[in-house]
Amino acid sequence: MLPTDSALSVELARLPELVEEFAQQLPPPALPEGHPGGLPLARYIDHTLLKPEARPEQVAQLCEEARRYGFYSVCVNPIYVAQAARLLAGSASLVCTVVGFPLGATPPRVKVYETRACLDAGAKEIDMVIPIGLLRAGQYEAVLDDIYAVASATHAAGGLLKVILEMALLDRRQKIAGCLLARAAGAEFVKTSTGFGPGGATVADVELMRCVVGPQMGVKAAGGVRSLADARAMLSAGANRLGSSAGVKIMRELEAEN
Repeated sequence: MLPTDSALSVELARLPELVEEFAQQLPPPALPEGHPGGLPLARYIDHTLLKPEARPEQVAQLCEEARRYGFYSVCVNPIYVAQAARLLAGSASLVCTVVGFPLGATPPRVKVYETRACLDAGAKEIDMVIPIGLLRAGQYEAVLDDIYAVASATHAAGGLLKVILEMALLDRRQKIAGCLLARAAGAEFVKTSTGFGPGGATVADVELMRCVVGPQMGVKAAGGVRSLADARAMLSAGANRLGSSAGVKIMRELEAEN
């Protein structure tokens, strides 16, 4: 059921109207202060390994690379959170993990349990997948409830929440609605893709997300960010976090320029 917070109720009631307003005319993009270019490139990257066949020794290598380059975080599946937290203790890199991944089709209470378990194991950031089919069906209350439940569990433990919309499966109005619902539920970021869907991050989607959420929320581009050129294009479009399994390659390209 819908959270009782009156502000959420008002936001939900206005959502169809807001979606139409944004669909007809997007506001100009408003970037976070100092973006892009305010940080070293590595500090925008969540160094990612989410393949189902990933082995513990590959996670160890991921963490070693994060320490070497100073990536913002490593993003690993929940089973590897505790290992990554041990290996990154004392470093500048955090542990990020995924919840309801990659389909988003588990009940909110299951996502909440998974979230709490991951935060207890040492994760600091949660990337959750929304119930994509419910968003496509226009069941905004159910989607808001889903995000709000995970946001509440995340924030209670001092974590940060990113909401994966899987943009390649949504039309323009659904993309706008997903961003507005994530904002209403109190998430810190919206994220383009799981990397397991039919498409990854695009400049057009990142621009749309930034226009809808404004400068107060983060935008994470993930899926297909494989080169320095990709990274720069997404940052210029308004992303202020990049999910990539090619972080080392991107950094080596940057080093080769200097």
